[in-house]
Amino acid sequence: MQLRKHRSDILALFLALAGFLASAFVTQRVFEGIPHIEDEIAYVWQAEALAEGHLKVSSPLQTKSLLVPFIVDYQGERFGKYPPGWPALLTLAIQLRMRAWINPLLAGLGVWLTYLLGKRAFNPLVGLLAAGLTVTSPFFLMNSGSLLSHPFGLVLSATFALCWLEAFWKNKEDDAGYKIASPRNQWWFTILSALTIGFLILTRPMTAVAVALPFAIHGLYLLLRSDNATRLRLLVFSLVAIIFVGLFFLWQYLLTGDALLNPYTLWWSYDKVGFGPGHGRGINGHTLHLAWMNLRHSVKAGCYDLFGWGAFSWVFLPFGVWATRRNPKGFLLGSIVVSMVLVYLTYWIGATLFGPRYYYEGLFSLTLISAAGIAWLAGWPSKPDEPFIRYTGWRMLRPLLVLLILGIMVGINLTLYTPVRLGGMMGLYNIERADQLPFQTPQAQALTPALVIVHTRRWMEYGALLDLEDPEFTTPFIFAWSISPSIDASLANEFPARTVYHYYPEQPFQLYSEPLPTPP
Repeated sequence: MQLRKHRSDILALFLALAGFLASAFVTQRVFEGIPHIEDEIAYVWQAEALAEGHLKVSSPLQTKSLLVPFIVDYQGERFGKYPPGWPALLTLAIQLRMRAWINPLLAGLGVWLTYLLGKRAFNPLVGLLAAGLTVTSPFFLMNSGSLLSHPFGLVLSATFALCWLEAFWKNKEDDAGYKIASPRNQWWFTILSALTIGFLILTRPMTAVAVALPFAIHGLYLLLRSDNATRLRLLVFSLVAIIFVGLFFLWQYLLTGDALLNPYTLWWSYDKVGFGPGHGRGINGHTLHLAWMNLRHSVKAGCYDLFGWGAFSWVFLPFGVWATRRNPKGFLLGSIVVSMVLVYLTYWIGATLFGPRYYYEGLFSLTLISAAGIAWLAGWPSKPDEPFIRYTGWRMLRPLLVLLILGIMVGINLTLYTPVRLGGMMGLYNIERADQLPFQTPQAQALTPALVIVHTRRWMEYGALLDLEDPEFTTPFIFAWSISPSIDASLANEFPARTVYHYYPEQPFQLYSEPLPTPP
């Protein structure tokens, strides 16, 4: 069953389309195309500010009442704590009225790039298996349906890896089984690999370090063992990457006036990478023990969410590692997720709500190695120069048994695990599109321009409405979180052209001119 080149490409395109459609379904049906968690709200705020041509705006007088999660108020100015890469792309999507579609489109592209990496480092069959595993991954679907930056990061990291291989990898295997890029094309791939890692620096800088680390080691090897032409391209690559590092510090300077002041620390002073006091919560800060605990929680979540095979999503990885032992290109790609795990050990907080999403940009490492393990178990080629063996008689049981086991596991995921996992994400943080409906009726619009003071103990009921206002407070409704009667009263002076109303989320479609009496 040797797959012809054009047929495998067509199948991969169908898988990429399936990845786009599945992610779009999650966006529309699970997350309803609106932000839920603090990160998403902040990204949207930053994107809308950029759409108006602003990195930052003037802070309101009552910053706590007009809180936006993870949006910093510093020295009279308000700005987001996140790097500008993803908000800039989200800005373009907003202007094209495609905000809810940008991540599904990136997800489909991520599936296609996973196939290309598998085809380049292994063979088309492994690439197709990896692409198929990606499409069915609950981890992939949850993040691809969100408004988080991870799908963009996945596309950047996969494109970087692919371009690096085209620019800097040539050996006897390539001479035998893969057409090496011409010197001119190697230069183009060198520049493109530098640009993609650069944009990843401006999107998720810590992830960029983790993704680049294995390739930096490979680059040092090439610097010592390769010709002068390769060394020159490595030098140019490094210079371009350094320019993006400079742009990152320029961004920090433009926001804070200090190139070394990370906006993360203006929201939480302890939000720093590293160990010891001041790095994370607690007197002792981040410790090796806490790093180990974060790793355990992340791995546990990943064992379920990666492929949805109960706690056994890792089951093909050991076989894939064995199959990749003599495939240096595959080993390089597989090492990315290991690098990400090691780098994120230095960060004080983990992430499991969307699965171990700090490792998301290394997803293709896991799918490619798992796919190589599946191919090896089935007796199919798992290396670039490995011939395809046609089994006959009782030996056909080997691939058939592997296919049967894989089919059962994927079926369990698609019918049992993924529907339940995605269902649990609906109304995340108790935020739903229905929360916005009271302010979108003709009756409510007739009351604008208005300032609505939201009376709730938790930020979520207030945060659910922030998608209806812009950073400069020019929308028909703007919303404030009720802090105290005196502060609430002062808000009217800050917005004298607006009528003030009071809103209680447990009584939707009701606006009050005066606050309701506080129950005894």
